[in-house]
Amino acid sequence: MDKQTFTEMLQSKFKMVRTEAGYTQDSMSQTIGLSKKTLVQIEKERILPNWTTCISLCALFRDSEVLTNSFGGDPLELAQVISRGHCIYPNYDGEAVYWEDLDRKNGFRLQYNKSNKIYRVLNDENRPVHASYIEREIRTYFMRQTDLQPV
Repeated sequence: MDKQTFTEMLQSKFKMVRTEAGYTQDSMSQTIGLSKKTLVQIEKERILPNWTTCISLCALFRDSEVLTNSFGGDPLELAQVISRGHCIYPNYDGEAVYWEDLDRKNGFRLQYNKSNKIYRVLNDENRPVHASYIEREIRTYFMRQTDLQPV
């Protein structure tokens, strides 16, 4: 797949991604960094999104089932391969100094980043599954995940 094909596929999925995420045109345009007018033009398939907009959509809505199903996997991984010719997977081993474990239960960990002040939950494979600036939100998510897991 080349950039042109990738961009055209994203253009055709823009509105579906927005509605899947429950965003209005106003909130989507602010999130992606576009004017509402430009977003409308993309959604009506009158203009193609530029490459930066495509990368923003893939990064910010990486968890979109619409994008995952359209591209057969992680849309950001594909964008990186198209753009760079290969994909680099970050090594997060050095980040441990920034994260403080707040709670552990059933293989899940609740952490707080001392530097950027976000909270996250990691699964039993040490992969982040949810993050938020709001402690109450992340604790609720953590409790729901760990209460569903067998002890």
